[in-house]
Amino acid sequence: MPYDVILLTESRFEPPIPSTADGFVRKVAREDQLVQEALEQKGLRTARFDWARPDVDWSQTRAALFRSTWDYFHRFDEFSAWLDKVSSQTRLINPIELIRWNMDKHYLLDLEKRGIHTPPALYIPAGDDTTLDALHEETGWADTILKPTVSGSARHTYRLNRNNLQEHEATFRELAAREDMMLQPFQQQVVEQGELSLIAIGGQYSHAVRKVPKAGEFRVQSEFGGAVIPYQPTHEEIAFAESAVAACRPQPVYARADIIRDNDGQLALMELELIEPEMWFRLVPKAACRLAEAVAGAI
Repeated sequence: MPYDVILLTESRFEPPIPSTADGFVRKVAREDQLVQEALEQKGLRTARFDWARPDVDWSQTRAALFRSTWDYFHRFDEFSAWLDKVSSQTRLINPIELIRWNMDKHYLLDLEKRGIHTPPALYIPAGDDTTLDALHEETGWADTILKPTVSGSARHTYRLNRNNLQEHEATFRELAAREDMMLQPFQQQVVEQGELSLIAIGGQYSHAVRKVPKAGEFRVQSEFGGAVIPYQPTHEEIAFAESAVAACRPQPVYARADIIRDNDGQLALMELELIEPEMWFRLVPKAACRLAEAVAGAI
């Protein structure tokens, strides 16, 4: 059966969702369901499949919409090969140029060159034989965050300081042997005020949330006990997020700008999520209709 839009997910979220599924799986399914219903209200035929499912004929859909493919960074080579194959058979939303660019956090360097302020970062190429001690001596940073440049859901994200470098050295050496890493000064506002996520659809601000870590934690993701609170951003925050989206080449159908006030008090872009950002449609159901309108326009 041909489709207009296939929503891309991963196997653990693919329907039918069993009655025994945990709350997180049901929440993700509900988010995608809101988007699917909004698309169908536009008269579009939809389905929701695991991106890696082998029996899908991708040429039989007009577009594939990334929504909850949250295992791709664990299966990076497989996902990259899949992108090559599927992009020749159907339209990807967001476009493949943006997907490939956004998969690796080196994209932040491009945005910095285009005038978007980001926190300082030191990039360590795979195979570099440096040590954590040497990196901290070089930068002078006392409190830092270490993570791979290809990552998500805080995969291999560590908070470091002068007292725990040796404790993490072996892990760093193992990771750095096979993948690019990045080191950044820890941003204090993340634990004090949380991180703002502003969603843009069609380049325009749609809605926002504040993500806050649980006490004693620095990671804001729900897997680590983080909470999400609806948030009304300032005009300055909206303008900053929209400028980050406008700096993309080509323009995305949807984007999520994660921003903070950095250690110097300036607005700074932590991440620009263009592949499969959580967008909290359960908090703002009308936003699913905005996305459906944008997708319909794109195809």
